[in-house]
Amino acid sequence: MVRDGLLIFNSVHKVMKAEKLLKGAGLNARVMPVPRQLSSDCGLALALPFEDVASASARLSGQGVEPEEIWRLAANGDYERVRL
Repeated sequence: MVRDGLLIFNSVHKVMKAEKLLKGAGLNARVMPVPRQLSSDCGLALALPFEDVASASARLSGQGVEPEEIWRLAANGDYERVRL
């Protein structure tokens, strides 16, 4: 499974809460370190298939756990910031 979507949060607590909410909803999210070329206050992010990013973001926003930034891993290996 390709996890080419990345949700970045401003705290470890939010990352862990988001992971629990998304896994409870049946989405395949995984905690990972934020890539060096991206910034984050807490250093952790959630990786998931990009096709799930919009529904994941909406679900999290409804629970008060909005990601600070959303990124997509491009075919060339660079990350592209996404605005939903």
